[in-house]
Amino acid sequence: NDEIKAKAIDRLEDILDRGINNSGRTSMFGPREYIGIYTTCYEMCTQRSPYNWSRDLYHRHGETIEKYLTTKVIPALREKTGQGGPILLNELQSRWLNHQIMNKWLKKFFTYLDRFYVKHHSLPTLHQAGLRHFRTHVYDDVKRDATGAILDLINDEREGRIIDKTLIKSIVALYEAMGMGSLDAYNADLESMLLESTRQYYSSKREEWIASDSTPDYLIKAEAALETERNRVNEYLNRSSEGKVLRVVEEEILQSVQMVLLEKEGSGCRALLANDKSEDLRRMHRLFARLENGLVPMASIVQGFISSMGNDCINKRQARLNDGEKEKADDPKFVKSLIALHEKYLGVVRDEFCGNSLFQKALKDAFVEIINKDIGQFSNAELMSTFCDRVLKSGGEKLTDDEVEKSLDRIVQLFSYLTDKDLFAEIYRNQLAKRLLNQRSASDDAEKIMIAKLKVQCGTHFTSKMEGMLGDLVVGDEQNREFESKMKEQKANLDFSVQVLTTGFWPTYKSPEVALSPDMSKCMDFFKQWHDRKHAQRKLTWIFSLGTATVRASFGKKTYDLLVTTLQAVALAQLNGGVTMGFEELAEKLNLEENILKPLMHSLSCGKHKVITKSPASNKVNLTDKFTANSKFTSNMRKIRIPMANLEASHNKHRVEEDRSTAIEAAIVRIMKARKTLAHQQLVAEVLAQLAFFKPNPRTIKKRIEALIEREYLERRSDNNNAYNYLA
Repeated sequence: NDEIKAKAIDRLEDILDRGINNSGRTSMFGPREYIGIYTTCYEMCTQRSPYNWSRDLYHRHGETIEKYLTTKVIPALREKTGQGGPILLNELQSRWLNHQIMNKWLKKFFTYLDRFYVKHHSLPTLHQAGLRHFRTHVYDDVKRDATGAILDLINDEREGRIIDKTLIKSIVALYEAMGMGSLDAYNADLESMLLESTRQYYSSKREEWIASDSTPDYLIKAEAALETERNRVNEYLNRSSEGKVLRVVEEEILQSVQMVLLEKEGSGCRALLANDKSEDLRRMHRLFARLENGLVPMASIVQGFISSMGNDCINKRQARLNDGEKEKADDPKFVKSLIALHEKYLGVVRDEFCGNSLFQKALKDAFVEIINKDIGQFSNAELMSTFCDRVLKSGGEKLTDDEVEKSLDRIVQLFSYLTDKDLFAEIYRNQLAKRLLNQRSASDDAEKIMIAKLKVQCGTHFTSKMEGMLGDLVVGDEQNREFESKMKEQKANLDFSVQVLTTGFWPTYKSPEVALSPDMSKCMDFFKQWHDRKHAQRKLTWIFSLGTATVRASFGKKTYDLLVTTLQAVALAQLNGGVTMGFEELAEKLNLEENILKPLMHSLSCGKHKVITKSPASNKVNLTDKFTANSKFTSNMRKIRIPMANLEASHNKHRVEEDRSTAIEAAIVRIMKARKTLAHQQLVAEVLAQLAFFKPNPRTIKKRIEALIEREYLERRSDNNNAYNYLA
């Protein structure tokens, strides 16, 4: 024992006290010295009892470390405690390094003891015993002061002062080592205090920043603080602390003042949206995304802001109407303002808010509110459909193919928010029919693209009739070529062609039985004979109101080609050669009712191109008026299109309501057939969920249920009037 003490322990303590660098030795123990000490220990541990010294050596190992710590280390640390945090930490760092060296060499000297005696008696290893002594005698005594010193240094760094990060890192390693393989000591003695200190520091900073800074400036500081804290943990704290520290900072500088920041006058979320502050919005989204449900209030503000911007567009349209602007279904300015608004905030959601689903829902809910807010005589469904008509027909918007497709894309995006999709479909189908039948469609490809986009949005059922209309024209072209060759054989006085349409695909039209000229009647009879031979099972119905004609007219020495409807052409033929006729006489000869003849004659005598003279002259057609060809008519154009007011409305509201009633009843029967019995409220909810193209009033659904009960598809349950049974 004395030999080991003299040769090993005393020398080791002396070297540590003087400092390794000041001891004058390049190595603490040479190979010969080490082997000599190791051999002595080995011989003491391998003797037979009672000469085996293993137990005494194990205890002597502990006593040696304990004595050194209590007589040398503790007094030195207590002396430094009142001299400032960095001095204490430097001393603790030095003493901890010395202890690690002592523990290492003692373990080497007593390796045989560690390998056999300790293992056999299930005792703590020499290394573990050394750490436990340091924890009991040094760490527990100094940890409070050391933790306080570390926290002071961290707060100094937060205030911009330079500190010794390596020193703190080495002391943090000491806290980790004191856990004996776990982080219990680090968590309990340093991390918990660090989190509380961090909370107090940022609570103070929050009050300072919120009082003086705008929301963007505050968030810049908040983001910098979070980044600094992350770097601090990575530089000299344990990595496990990162999430906890950042959570505390987020709670103090973001969560506790979230609504104050979002609603701050002049710089909150609404102000940033209004002023297009993209970078600030990105930062706001980035930071509040860190909080649980942190984006919910922000998304709510975004939705409200977009709704208010949409209402501004609606109010501007209302103001124009109030100022006396004529109301019509064609309002491209309004539709373009909605498209621009949607495009702008779709970009904001995609770029500034990273396409987050909450903001996508906010955009959708805002536009559902905007798009379904109708003002004036024409619904938004009609305005949007008319805008499509303007884009797709020749002579409308002057756009390239790419611009046409972009416009259609954007209008379909707005259409997706429309509740009354069936109303849009009805109006669009009517306008499509006019474009196709009057050869006013700018591009067949564009028409197909639009129908394809609607099909993707709503399914095949929604566009099947429109696709059928295009199909009719393709088949009709082939038939027309065949019929034209037959007509040439007849040597008729007219260029005559017929477009055959399938009744189910096309809108229903008024079909006045107008008295045609002999040449027209002859051509019609020939076509009917030819068609009946080819398609004996089909029935032809003539729709003269949809026909077009080119009439060669001579006024004085000038000749013009008048592009008119079939009805206008028949009326012009009656007045050919300078004949004068009264309204009622003309009505009798043409076999037309007053409500059809009035707009017809108005187009010829009161429009831009007055090819017919009306007496007395006025802008209104009366039953007592007389008409004759205008011999003084002149125009700079050789081809003149004379438009006529539509005899049909843009859509048949009664038909839309009928289709809706049918769809509601079909949904009710489908649901009840599957469920057999169902309560009223549940049935209404399921019907609303199934109907994709419109949203009926629950009262309407109730009426359809009553109608189905009358027709014995359903019955009320005998035990519950608010529930129904399905009758097979």
